[in-house]
Amino acid sequence: MKITDIELGMLRVPLKTPFKTALRTVDTVEDVVVLIRTDSGHTGYGEAPATAVITGDTHGSIIEAIDSFIKPRLIGEDVANLNRLCGLIQTSMERNTSAKAAVEIAVYDLWAQLHNAPLYRMLGGGDPVITTDITISVDYIDKMVADSLSAIERGFESLKIKVGKDIGLDIERVKAIHAAVQGRALLRLDANQGWTAKQAVHAMRALEEAGVVLELLEQPVKAADISGLKYVTDRVNTPVMADESVFNPGQVFDLIQQRAADIINIKLMKTGGLSNAIRIADIAAIYGVPCMIGCMIESSISVAAAVHLAVAKSDIITKVDLDGPSLGQFNPVTGGVNFNESEIIISDAPGLGITEVRGLEMITPRRWP
Repeated sequence: MKITDIELGMLRVPLKTPFKTALRTVDTVEDVVVLIRTDSGHTGYGEAPATAVITGDTHGSIIEAIDSFIKPRLIGEDVANLNRLCGLIQTSMERNTSAKAAVEIAVYDLWAQLHNAPLYRMLGGGDPVITTDITISVDYIDKMVADSLSAIERGFESLKIKVGKDIGLDIERVKAIHAAVQGRALLRLDANQGWTAKQAVHAMRALEEAGVVLELLEQPVKAADISGLKYVTDRVNTPVMADESVFNPGQVFDLIQQRAADIINIKLMKTGGLSNAIRIADIAAIYGVPCMIGCMIESSISVAAAVHLAVAKSDIITKVDLDGPSLGQFNPVTGGVNFNESEIIISDAPGLGITEVRGLEMITPRRWP
């Protein structure tokens, strides 16, 4: 099975409600979709969102990176040579992790199709059913409480609460949600880099003293502020999770050695795809540091790849934050993983199991002079 072409398309899916964090507001999934064609007639699917405030990637940079730097390296290559393909992708250029992730996902999809097995089995197997939390966007207190109660009624047992815009109001937001849910759901707090280290300690101590029990606090400080992250980790009882501070395996080593966080959040768009995500999970397992698997504003194409990884690495990936498909007004994907609110089920279809992506607008990349 050899690669003959790589095509690109744009996918747009309106969200049910705007996604609001301390960093941005999003109302539509707008992702670049990768379709890798082969001489055997198989197609591998991948996907990348433009998350400039986190990864630095835009739609334009993703398209240019794939078309001009990654695609020329892969045409004619054999899908069976997975490690070689991943090496070609990762060394094609610096950074551009979302573009690399989209292509790697499609390559892994084809590799599993080549062996006529679901991807998770090729990665080690596991129970093909997992559950995810759902995000409660930062908003007025009454709206966040209503959204939390609605999520519980829909079957979600873990809520990821977005804060980080106003420290005093953030504390009141969390207290109100904690009181409203009355222990019916686990609460995860995500500040999206919105606090300073001292603010984070102040907020967490106020919440802990008020009897608010949180499963974790995610990325309270700026991504580069590892000393600040450690400052928080050392001073609060709630486990602290690193997200934007961790993109690659080297950073995971540093973070663990400094004991700057208790949990690692793996996202394929940060790691550049599955190969580095697997390395991160394996490093964390060596040190006994639990991981979460998360996503950006993505559809069920790339999130499906994260689901397969979560199942195969469930011994160390103990928390799941893969609600992207649940946030959209519809699922444009036929086949693949079944996202049913909090429950996620993998089919026995080979690879990612995707047979069609509806509504794709095919892209003709610009040829620079």
